[in-house]
Amino acid sequence: MTQILNFGSLNLDHVYTMPTIVRPGQTLPSTRYEIFAGGKGANQSVALARAGARVRHAGRVGEDGRQMVDALSQMGVDTRWIVVDSDLPTGHAIIQVEETGGENAILLFPGANHAIDDEQISTTLREAEQGTILLLQNEISRRISLLSEAKDRGLFVVFNPAPFTPDIAATDLECVDLLIVNETEAASICGASAKLDRHQANAHNHAETDPEGVPEKTLARLKEHVPQQTQRLLTLGAKGAIFEAPGQPSIRIPAEDAGEVVDTTAAGDTFVGFYLAEVARSGITHSGIKRFETDEQALRMASAAAALCVTIVGAQHSIPTRPRVEEFMSTRDA
Repeated sequence: MTQILNFGSLNLDHVYTMPTIVRPGQTLPSTRYEIFAGGKGANQSVALARAGARVRHAGRVGEDGRQMVDALSQMGVDTRWIVVDSDLPTGHAIIQVEETGGENAILLFPGANHAIDDEQISTTLREAEQGTILLLQNEISRRISLLSEAKDRGLFVVFNPAPFTPDIAATDLECVDLLIVNETEAASICGASAKLDRHQANAHNHAETDPEGVPEKTLARLKEHVPQQTQRLLTLGAKGAIFEAPGQPSIRIPAEDAGEVVDTTAAGDTFVGFYLAEVARSGITHSGIKRFETDEQALRMASAAAALCVTIVGAQHSIPTRPRVEEFMSTRDA
């Protein structure tokens, strides 16, 4: 199995359950408050570990993040590349989750996530073997340096530019082997205005099908704005996902339905983690991911994992294990 190095964020999530997401000028009472370990990077590492991958996590926390690092280690993540910074607090998020439908709104404070420097990047990447899969999101500092050095060292670079920021549209993606984006991120990279309805994009159990061919057109436009050799995975929320590699036909899978949606916070991270875990099981070839042997299965596994995730409140707590996903898939195939 190919090693995965996830260089990503580590946050403390302050989660408030709300009757509806607060709008400007409103003051609303929360019906529930909880603290969870989170951050897109940490969430994806948990998903990778629970999917059975060999995953190392590199990142940065404050002294207040030591317990979170210990918890990651207990879940099977190699945490030796996480630096504890005594001068900064751990990054954190304030998350509102609607009681009905599970829609969320998130405010981020980066904290130690934005103190990652070139020295930490070089020290970490020196320990990675050629051919290792590097996974990177968009919540840490020095992302461009990290992409470039990882490619120079022969790593297979996977970039999930979430949460999306305007500078990504101008980023040179030549170093990226696999780009994972949702529809809004894809449209932003293409320079388009994406005004998606939140509930249609995320409500797995009440999804309406888009006009035929719209996601395929989005993927075709994305192809024009990324390097020719870059593989593309477009996640569609309640509509599934599409994967496309250079010179190959695209693969589209529908979303799975595991029951009532109560919290979508970690759905995307769960999808990414389970997909890459399946990719790592098959290994990486010089031309990229071994297609047709694993891709459809990897996408279906990821879709099933995400469907189970959204039926439970919380981020890392909601991410299922591989045996649970396999059990769910077996009932769907029966």
